[in-house]
Amino acid sequence: TRTGDDGWTGLFGNRRVPKDDLRIEAYGTVDELNSLLGLVRAEPLQAEFDGQLAAIQNILFEIGADLATEGGKASLPRVEPGTAQLEQWIDQSEQRLPRLTSFVLPGGTRLAGLLHVVRTVARRAERRFWSLARAVEQAGEPAVPPQLGVYLNRLSDLCFSWARRANADAGKPDVPWRREG
Repeated sequence: TRTGDDGWTGLFGNRRVPKDDLRIEAYGTVDELNSLLGLVRAEPLQAEFDGQLAAIQNILFEIGADLATEGGKASLPRVEPGTAQLEQWIDQSEQRLPRLTSFVLPGGTRLAGLLHVVRTVARRAERRFWSLARAVEQAGEPAVPPQLGVYLNRLSDLCFSWARRANADAGKPDVPWRREG
């Protein structure tokens, strides 16, 4: 407590860095993403879907820990099969959806809207991850495993599909984007 009042914080391993360091931005955004998934899980959900979200949250926690640790890669034994699992869930979800014929706007049901917010934060987490990956490479520091960025990319893809499915399951069509004027 109070050790960060000066704008600095400690990484795992006790090295102090500014609170706006790219590493802090990366794992902080993963933490925000995980928190939003917790919000989605507060909705009335089917048990299978809730379990899928819980599995994602656990992997995200490990990704955050690796990002907070210089040279961290303890999550890889779960991230790599977790990425394959996300791809399976995408395929399963897409099989139940009509083909996209236009861009879609976030919206429809509350659950779809929440999943679109999760999707956009996953994209931001991915951007922060790749900024960190380039910075540590240029500085000659221990690399961050690229598999973590791949996981975040697949997660955002999955959330897009799940948002569409939330609408379809509720009998609501996708909200199409329409060019005004």
